[in-house]
Amino acid sequence: MEYHNPVLLKETVDGLNINPNGVYVDVTFGGGGHSREILNQLGEQGKLFAFDQDLDALENTINDARFTLINENFRYIKRFLRFYGVKQVDGILADFGVSSHQFDVAERGFSTRFEANLDMRMNQQNTLSAFQVVNNYEEEQLKNVFSNYGELRAAAAMAKTIVENRTVEPIVTSEQLKKVLHKFLPPRHENKVLAQIYQAIRIEVNQEIEALKEFLLQTPELLKNGGRLSFISYHSLEDRLVKRFIKNGMFEGEPVRDMYGNFEVPLKKVNGLIVPTKEEIKNNSRARSAKLRIAEKL
Repeated sequence: MEYHNPVLLKETVDGLNINPNGVYVDVTFGGGGHSREILNQLGEQGKLFAFDQDLDALENTINDARFTLINENFRYIKRFLRFYGVKQVDGILADFGVSSHQFDVAERGFSTRFEANLDMRMNQQNTLSAFQVVNNYEEEQLKNVFSNYGELRAAAAMAKTIVENRTVEPIVTSEQLKKVLHKFLPPRHENKVLAQIYQAIRIEVNQEIEALKEFLLQTPELLKNGGRLSFISYHSLEDRLVKRFIKNGMFEGEPVRDMYGNFEVPLKKVNGLIVPTKEEIKNNSRARSAKLRIAEKL
């Protein structure tokens, strides 16, 4: 199954500071590019577990005794690692967002480039799809989805327009959705606004923000002391959560400080923000918005 080159491959794997005999987890397996590079650096005693909720990713499984692929959402990381007798690991890698394969298969409904039924499910067995969000959500719910996850200024008006149009006929395809929201798509910025609309619906369908928060909260307990996190985000909502969690051990507010103004957090950042080179962006357009953050368990 065709998957594109993994983004920031060397930088992300180097960020794990791999111990050849360690235990590692790639929670976004996809085409297996990051996993293969980790396995290249592991010795015979090393172990790699990978997660991917998308059934298509199973076709890329790696035939290696050190490797185990788990067909589940990474929000359940602790539960499934325990099932394999693993309580702590040396490093966790994540490449969040939609895989290039999901974008490139028209019928999955992730891309604005194709005419397709409204779907956008990363796990094809989930019942909630883009069709349900667009056709069944109350106007207020839709407004919140567009505002919170798409950061769209016209969120309220978009929600109202969708509700008015779907009473005439259901909005089934991406082309229908585009026509319904046509007045909100200025010719010079049509693709940008459309991408924000799709992002908002996709995040809701896949509960991406809730899953990311649940996952991040489990990572300090899963990491051994000195263990590393190496995470790539593609939009500000994800990156903000990762950045705050590394800095404060929480998503909002400030941690409780002692009488000297100090506070304890489980992680410390390693290096600064890492972004792709111009050369990588030229060769792989998906890398354009990628941001890599690395952290170590104290």
